[in-house]
Amino acid sequence: MLRATAGLAFTAGCATSGAVAHPAPSKSAGPSAKPPAPGPRRFPGRPAQLTHGPRARPRVALTFHGYGDPATATALLRAAEERGAHLTVLAVGTWLDEHPELARRILDGGHDLGNHTLHHLGVNDMSEADALAEIEGCADRLRRLTGSIGSWFRPSRAARASPLVERLARRVGYPHVLSYDVDSLDFTSPGAPAITRKVLGEVRNGSVVSLHFGYADTVAALPAVLEELDRRGLAAVTTTELFS
Repeated sequence: MLRATAGLAFTAGCATSGAVAHPAPSKSAGPSAKPPAPGPRRFPGRPAQLTHGPRARPRVALTFHGYGDPATATALLRAAEERGAHLTVLAVGTWLDEHPELARRILDGGHDLGNHTLHHLGVNDMSEADALAEIEGCADRLRRLTGSIGSWFRPSRAARASPLVERLARRVGYPHVLSYDVDSLDFTSPGAPAITRKVLGEVRNGSVVSLHFGYADTVAALPAVLEELDRRGLAAVTTTELFS
């Protein structure tokens, strides 16, 4: 599906399985000297798996699977920040190993940062021990780089977590699993106009939109998406802000 930039290929919105390489050592020597990043929050009255926020408020969350060329990631962050928008990035642990500086870059831009497993494999299909290692492995990297395990957990290669993965995520410290109600299908590389039409044709108050780092089409589509959201009076906020 994708021009894989660091040894993983994506399909159905997430990475295809293959030989699991041992994670490269982090380039960060230790915890950030800055204050710890926000950790997970519990939202009373909300389900364990969240697909969308309140429908009565004109806000949406653009969420990105964090993987791929760091230049593409930085371009997306910059495009959002130029328009006053804030994103949610669910980072793959091995991506953080390769590009540890992006963890603070995301947070310093006012965006949410969360956990998208260590290797981006099919976490719902794993044994309990292996699934726990995937969640904890990414959480450990986030903690080392930012001082917290991140704001959110999203399962890899699945829109929703299985009951087992949901339970394991709670054990690690994530009260909620973050899903979505709008899938941009940008991982199919359909072209920027198609991504724009897909998102804007389905987004509404409270929507959580699934997008990906690593695709030039997504970079090209984002300004038009943000412009139209603004025209409709829909603020692009972090997922934490959406549910607060």
